[in-house]
Amino acid sequence: MDFVSLKHLYKFYMSKIQFELEYLVHSSAHILYNCISNPSSLEEWFADSVNQKGESFQFKWDDEERKAKLLSSKKNQFIRWQWDESEYANTFFEMRIKIDEMTNEVALIITDFCDEGDEEDARMLWDLAIDDLHRVIGR
Repeated sequence: MDFVSLKHLYKFYMSKIQFELEYLVHSSAHILYNCISNPSSLEEWFADSVNQKGESFQFKWDDEERKAKLLSSKKNQFIRWQWDESEYANTFFEMRIKIDEMTNEVALIITDFCDEGDEEDARMLWDLAIDDLHRVIGR
């Protein structure tokens, strides 16, 4: 077995690390939910192309294409998917809307998983996506 195969096996079997990010969003929960759940809205900030067939979503970025299954959602509150790849079998990614009871500020809570050591890269990818989301909703 060569080094590339061993590296692939290690990455495949190592556990993913869960992380959570919180972003303040100047929007109503209704508008934000539309941005995180509607395929055409997701195309404006999250992926280049998003197609939905029932509970199956197909996300495309440049030359990368990934499929995810919708696990659960609740209008104006959250949406949760799971990537189809077997290495993500025990993971999910979620976008949850939180409204501060005292200030009524709206925040988007991202829960995602990445490989150990990739936490900073994952955070940077979400930061870039959320910058685009802010642009779309007119921050």
